Amino acid sequence: MAKLIDNSIPKFLLVGVGNTLLSMALMFLLEGLGYWPSTAIAYVAGAVMSFFLNRHFTFHSQETLFRSAVKFTINVAVCYVAAYALAQPIAGWVLGSTGMEPVWQERLTKLGGMALYTLLNYFGQRFFAFQKKG
Repeated sequence: MAKLIDNSIPKFLLVGVGNTLLSMALMFLLEGLGYWPSTAIAYVAGAVMSFFLNRHFTFHSQETLFRSAVKFTINVAVCYVAAYALAQPIAGWVLGSTGMEPVWQERLTKLGGMALYTLLNYFGQRFFAFQKKG
């Protein structure tokens, strides 16, 4: 268990707060560009910030820049698909009989997906994208 929990968790969460704030700020500052351009630019900027800060500050990776960027991109894609694919049936099972309005079920499902994504992404970055050698 000690190998799964270490001092990288608070750093990872701090970086996550920072890239979320950057993404939100850009999304609203660029809203004149339209929905898709503003959100795409914001998410790419947040991901780039996350990559560099987690690579150096959180996980102290010695991997080459190119190799770690490829692994980071694969990790983000796999975690995204896995988290949001798992969130739907889990939320359906948990919330399905509550009588909650569908819009709120979807919102809670998205929040669950975000939580799963964060958890999977942490372990994917730590043990795959920025894995320490040796």
